[in-house]
Amino acid sequence: MGRITEDLIRRNAEHNDCVIFSLEELSLHQQEIERLEHIDKWCRDLKILYLQNNLIGKIENVGKLKKLEYLNLALNNIEKIENLEGCEWLTKLDLTVNFIGELSSIKTLQHNIHLKELFLMGNPCADFDGYRQFVVATLEQLKWLDGKEIERSERIQALQNFPVIEQQIREQEKAYCLKRAKDKEEAQRILQEEEEKEAKAGSYPGFEGRSPFSVESSCHVQAPEGQEGKCNQKKSKDSEDDLEFWNKPSLFTPESRLETLRHMEKQRKDQEKLSEKKKKVKPPRILITKDGKALNVNDPKIDFSLKDDEKRNQIILDLAVYRYLDTSLIDVDVQPTYVRVMVKGKPFQLVLPAEVKPDSSSASRSQTTGHLVICMPKVDGVITGRRQTSKSEKSTSDSSRERPNRRSKEIEKLEVDPSKHSFPDVASIVQEKKHRPRRIQSEPKITASDEDPDFEDNPEVPPLI
Repeated sequence: MGRITEDLIRRNAEHNDCVIFSLEELSLHQQEIERLEHIDKWCRDLKILYLQNNLIGKIENVGKLKKLEYLNLALNNIEKIENLEGCEWLTKLDLTVNFIGELSSIKTLQHNIHLKELFLMGNPCADFDGYRQFVVATLEQLKWLDGKEIERSERIQALQNFPVIEQQIREQEKAYCLKRAKDKEEAQRILQEEEEKEAKAGSYPGFEGRSPFSVESSCHVQAPEGQEGKCNQKKSKDSEDDLEFWNKPSLFTPESRLETLRHMEKQRKDQEKLSEKKKKVKPPRILITKDGKALNVNDPKIDFSLKDDEKRNQIILDLAVYRYLDTSLIDVDVQPTYVRVMVKGKPFQLVLPAEVKPDSSSASRSQTTGHLVICMPKVDGVITGRRQTSKSEKSTSDSSRERPNRRSKEIEKLEVDPSKHSFPDVASIVQEKKHRPRRIQSEPKITASDEDPDFEDNPEVPPLI
């Protein structure tokens, strides 16, 4: 059953920026409200209040609404007009299709001097003989009754016949009150029988501690073949009981309305429990297998394209993310062998054709299309340019002579792959140092005899160093 709460009022006060203290119009229709409460404390400035099609049984807690002009309480369980004296500016009151049998209770509306329109059609009192004349004579400030304008001649005639009409109304009220008391006793007896029946159903062997609705829900659990027949019998019995309830004739009383609502509420709860039993819990999405293998997953069901850019030595993933999706709902995770993108909590995972460098990867989003572009550099390959290697046919002496010229003409390129020679060749450097003395020793020696034929060697002179 519904109740009037602060949250309910705020949700129905969106036109006033959810501010309730200055609210002038409030609609709480079709909320299954049983009691009228809190409104006179929270919404003092109300001018229009809609409460039709609820289960309100008494008019209360509206006496402090001094500015209230229109009150709609149609299709409720009200049996008496009361507690409206404080609504000083009440102009229109709608009590259509209620259970008002005490027509004399309209005398309380004599204090509402601004009341111009009153609706009482669909109530038991509207079937009384002399109903309209009694209301017209009692409430002299009224201009309209049940949508029909009150003529001056009609009011004069009603005032002339008022003593006789009042006596008739009191006799009919008394008869209605006796009949209403019997209906209440009958409704109370039926309610007690249903409660005892439910208590017995809950005490059957094998169903201790369960509600009578859990019996039907338990039938959907996998059971042996011998118990399937019992479950089917239980289902058919419940459907027969439901059909019997709706086909059973009943009086239009506040109790019958409450009984119908409770029956519908039980059905709703039963269906909720049944759906919970039938609902299969989805297993968590497997993104990586037990042996560490990544899987291709596309739960968001969005288009994508994967491009291998050999010129820049990188892999480009273009993900067609929804154009108006907020970027905060996207999470990108790049791993050496796969890339994972979470779009509104749904995983998109793609295994890459080559190993990439996560630290050097970048992600950007287009402002026009909303696409997400992820650039992932490869691990194997050259960072920039190509490396020119020397021919193996050249000798060590030729390479040593050409190396200075080559370094002066171009910049040496480093390779990423450590399997290639990315460090200076120490052996060749040592070999270059060994070649230099060989060139010096190979030069021909100049002797003194070749230089001067008249030279005479004196053995006493020491040799020059």
